Amino acid sequence: MNTLPVPAYVLAVIADTVSETETHASLDSLFMYAEAPGDPPDGSKAVKALEWLRRINKESGDRALSIIGRIVEKYLEAPEPNAALWQPEAAIEAQKARVSRIKEALARAGLSYSSGGVLTHGQGIATKSLAELVKARSLEVIDFEFDRALKNVTASPREAVSAACNILETIFKIYIEEHSHLSMPAKQDLQAVWKVVKTDLGLDASIVEERDLQEIISGLMATVNGIGALRTHGSSAHGPGKRPYRLKPRHARLAVHAAHTIAAFILETWDERVSKVAS
Repeated sequence: MNTLPVPAYVLAVIADTVSETETHASLDSLFMYAEAPGDPPDGSKAVKALEWLRRINKESGDRALSIIGRIVEKYLEAPEPNAALWQPEAAIEAQKARVSRIKEALARAGLSYSSGGVLTHGQGIATKSLAELVKARSLEVIDFEFDRALKNVTASPREAVSAACNILETIFKIYIEEHSHLSMPAKQDLQAVWKVVKTDLGLDASIVEERDLQEIISGLMATVNGIGALRTHGSSAHGPGKRPYRLKPRHARLAVHAAHTIAAFILETWDERVSKVAS
């Protein structure tokens, strides 16, 4: 089993792309910009690129994804090729093919690319669903926290947890603001705004007949409270006799995925209510 951050076939695709498009000087500059470790390896461009990528993968630990993300950023965020700008058709097709190969390799490896050179292990269905729901509703206010959560899972777990919590808090506040029969609580923390929203949406396990759904909804309520508590305790100093939280990327990933699942569920429940009223 490959336990390195990026599988060998992804590195091969990136190395091919770099060696096709860069000179030796620009290749060195690109890898140095990405903060790849060590001096440029010897050999042809293809050999150099692949060897340097393997070194990143083996020696950079948690930073490997960040470094490789910066390298592919140049290609995945390049302006769309345009024949009107007098680019030869063959060059346009070649650029599209390179981008497609990189995206396909990343998808096969369960890796997701986000704007700004952010490469992460699979975001999961909940995150993708939430991204679509946020986009459909034009909730630009959430975009920053959404990106912050994904970008910081590895680099800064506490930041990721804080951002995930803020997404929930923001969605709940927007829900309250858009329903005139509801009042914003005096204390606008996560637990307070969540209490208002879950009551209005009927998310009360006691009124659900199906036993299995009762358990899921009860767990959902506990999870929201847990995410809020984790944000508080994970970023606060502790007095004598208590050890500070040691948040790790896997803890942050759990909180982020859980928050995204809940946020998507709330937005879908909200949409369902709106469609019922409209009909």
